Amino acid sequence: MLAIGLMSGTSLDGIDAALIETDGEAFVRPIAFRGEPYSDAARAQLAEATRMALTFDKPRASPPVVAAGELITRAHVFAVHKLLADAGVAAADVDVIGFHGQTIAHRPDRRWTWQIGDGAAVARATGITTVSDFRSADVAAGGQGAPLLPVYHAALAAGLEGPVAVLNLGGVGNITFIPGGIDMHDSREMSPERAQMMDRDGLVAFDTGPANGLIDSWVEAETGARYDAGGALAASGRVDETVLTAMLDHPFFDAPPPKSLDRNDFTIQPARGLSAADGAATLTAFTAATVAEALRHLPARPVRLLVAGGGRHNPTMLAMIAERTGLVVEPSDVLGWNGDALEAEGFAYMAVRTLKGLAISFPGTTGVPVAMAGGVVDRV
Repeated sequence: MLAIGLMSGTSLDGIDAALIETDGEAFVRPIAFRGEPYSDAARAQLAEATRMALTFDKPRASPPVVAAGELITRAHVFAVHKLLADAGVAAADVDVIGFHGQTIAHRPDRRWTWQIGDGAAVARATGITTVSDFRSADVAAGGQGAPLLPVYHAALAAGLEGPVAVLNLGGVGNITFIPGGIDMHDSREMSPERAQMMDRDGLVAFDTGPANGLIDSWVEAETGARYDAGGALAASGRVDETVLTAMLDHPFFDAPPPKSLDRNDFTIQPARGLSAADGAATLTAFTAATVAEALRHLPARPVRLLVAGGGRHNPTMLAMIAERTGLVVEPSDVLGWNGDALEAEGFAYMAVRTLKGLAISFPGTTGVPVAMAGGVVDRV
């Protein structure tokens, strides 16, 4: 099938849109990708919706959240049309859109997660069947609702000598452990027996901690810039080990997987009082240290650590991760993967799996009792 994936991450920097051809199993062929940045006004509107959502005890409509949802829907429809124009592909030739929406609150401990954006409206505006709301069924079943990309990581990594770890550095970091030898054609059955097989195969994933999110917030607060370009500010600073140790003294890091985070579960407050450069260095070291902590929870030490997401563009962060883990850190692009497109491609892939009734989350990745499908389908 031809499938479009749409991803808007917790960094609020914009929309990633990817077009791939896939069978939702072992075959994946990337075709096109583009990014659509949010305006400052849009970022502010989404940030306010997020702030409000975190004060609620459960998802509920409010004018700022409704308006933000309408913004998300319009922006994603625009991204679809631009992507199709870039690729020279007609909407009628695309089988499905995987529309993640914008996460404004993630509370699996309370059995809910909240992604705004209207999948039915995207389907109507594009004329393409749309799958959305990928996380809610998982959370309702007792899972973490995240990370969901591991099933796509496993498809991409098929044939690599394992074990391999794929580290995604977005607003929040997550890691996928792939032992090698997972046959993606053998994931059709979603019985308890098959769920146990997935665990025995060793596909394990969980959130590692804040990745770019805290650093972006710090740099914006201290300098007005959106992010630490090239890790230059952090490279010019000194890591405050006392602050770093205090930040690592959090129960999340000792908790066994599966586990996931909301973008706002950690704040920049512990770094207050440091210089702009020292704060950036300390928060970057914090991200690196959380990756090292995560390795303790993997079934085995990976032979390769492949990095995707925006964080792979930060050489200071990658050097710190290499130092603290003792691993060679490789941008996923070395394998021909587009590290910027991976999440969007993953939701295209999962949309196809949803249409075929295949699982997208597993006991070893989100903690659901059995491997299960997810997503809401809106057809045109």
